[in-house]
Amino acid sequence: MATVTAVPSAKKVAGGAFLIENATPAECFFPEDFSEEQRQIAATTADFAAKEIVPVSDAIEAKDFAVTRRLIREASELGLTSVDIPEAYGGLEMDKVTSAIVADNIAKQGSFSVAFSAHVGIGTLPIIWYGTPEQKAKYLPKLASGEFVGAYALSESTSGSDAMNPRSRAVLSEDGRHYILNGEKMWITNGGFADIYTVFAKCAVLEGEKAGGAGSGEKQEKLTAFLVERGTPGFSVGKEEHKLGIRGSSTCPLILKDCRVPVENLLGEVGKGHHIAFNVLNVGRYKLGSAAIGGARTALNHGIQYAKERKAFGKAIAEFGLIQEKIADCAVGIFAGEALCYRTVGMIDRALADVAHGDTKEIQKQIESYAVECSIVKVWASEMLDMVVDHVVQIYAGYGYVEEYPAERAYRDARINRIFEGTNEINRLIITGWLMKSAMAGKLPLLAAIKQLMDEVMAGPSPKEEMDGPLSAEFGLLAQAKKLTLFAAGVATQRYSAAIAEEQEVMAAIADCVIEVFVMESALLRAEKIGAGSGSAASKEIAVAMARIYAAKAMETVELAARRVIAAAAEGDMLRTQLAILRRLAKYDPADTIALRRQVARHMVRAGRYGL
Repeated sequence: MATVTAVPSAKKVAGGAFLIENATPAECFFPEDFSEEQRQIAATTADFAAKEIVPVSDAIEAKDFAVTRRLIREASELGLTSVDIPEAYGGLEMDKVTSAIVADNIAKQGSFSVAFSAHVGIGTLPIIWYGTPEQKAKYLPKLASGEFVGAYALSESTSGSDAMNPRSRAVLSEDGRHYILNGEKMWITNGGFADIYTVFAKCAVLEGEKAGGAGSGEKQEKLTAFLVERGTPGFSVGKEEHKLGIRGSSTCPLILKDCRVPVENLLGEVGKGHHIAFNVLNVGRYKLGSAAIGGARTALNHGIQYAKERKAFGKAIAEFGLIQEKIADCAVGIFAGEALCYRTVGMIDRALADVAHGDTKEIQKQIESYAVECSIVKVWASEMLDMVVDHVVQIYAGYGYVEEYPAERAYRDARINRIFEGTNEINRLIITGWLMKSAMAGKLPLLAAIKQLMDEVMAGPSPKEEMDGPLSAEFGLLAQAKKLTLFAAGVATQRYSAAIAEEQEVMAAIADCVIEVFVMESALLRAEKIGAGSGSAASKEIAVAMARIYAAKAMETVELAARRVIAAAAEGDMLRTQLAILRRLAKYDPADTIALRRQVARHMVRAGRYGL
């Protein structure tokens, strides 16, 4: 039986609406809302990772892919590889929250986590969503059981971020029975040992035909996807790349030299490959975020244990304020990341609850409507993980630079996440571009909100809305952050109009504001929900402390990013006027984050790990 998440609220929230609407805790899904079944799956996955994957890390890092394949098969016996696969094809067809839970809890060994995620995510989802019944029947049961391993081949040496313009080409054979593929794919995860590859190439499409095929049309080359099996004539795999991190994952080029792919292995429609690429990557982004959170939690747990054991100047270094500061920042990042990720996936599950069973087109449409949130999860979580592993190396000090200690590998493994699934730079442009496109299309009333805000700030200071509760000041900061973000976006659009797409630095700075607003709100709402729940008083206090720390940090980021936008978009008297407005919108009394960090760190050290 497929699992359906018990979403706390029946209200469906539109993608990007967090900028102009105020959510409530009841409308958001957080780890505190996991069902008993989801908690069991989390525990099962974490136990498998700790007992089966971590002990064979040396073999994995030595590129013993037989070990990786064995672990994938063993994971399949627990159902971990089939969460997204329909029941009709040997899967469990669970909700997206459960899929994210698996990605989160299996991420205790970076190289295996990457191989596993590529297999169950971008290696399998294209067939689930776009495969014919015959393709699904042929491949999905084998992917579910781990008999087959999947891979996804989009990138090329000359078209990494510009993935829609590959050099690889596909031509229909004269007898109409095969597509002949030529080209080379680069940086393909699982490339060295996968059995089935989703390969993208440009293929000629006849445009402008009239109904019934009458009339003249113009041929254009458009991205198209194909399912290519290992062993296909003309298909070969290049040498393994030797990488900075995730060294135990397989990363190879694929060579297509008159590769003959049967026409029945065309995936989807000719010329529609961009739909497959974009929609699959949206899921890949929130799953990457989940894995980054799991990796950060593992790294921090190692750091806390080491800080408790390491003695200096007659006491454990965990008692030193600057070490506590690092532990607290790591814990706050994980807390906010969990809130961000599961809120996003919960929104997706709520939207999918209204979709008819098996309606894959509508499933993709609903997930695509949260493209901004998925990109935010990917960007923010990957950068949070980098912060955590850097702090943990520093906690270990000299030992953090030595291979025998876990901090060194975690530091190297983390770096790829800012490149995977679209670089963070590309995703920042997606965030701002998608919001502006939705605003211009009337799908999101963002322009009206910007105009209202611009009218408000030009009218002079307005009284702040007073709130109650331990986070009242922080919710006030959130309101200010939303106004600063809208103000910066308004200034930029007035200055650049449609040409803003060419101002990448401005687009990225606006994206930074948007990201922090969503993460800050998620952290605050999670803390508020914990405060209203049945947990211990200590957990409630720590949740509030972590939310307050994050809100202070986020407000600083929003203010600096908005200042960059205004400085780029205005000059002279207009610049001075807009900076005066910015200072008014950003005015607040700072919290004592030193005391709050000490409180959080001491709680984590007493627990011996990250936890509430």
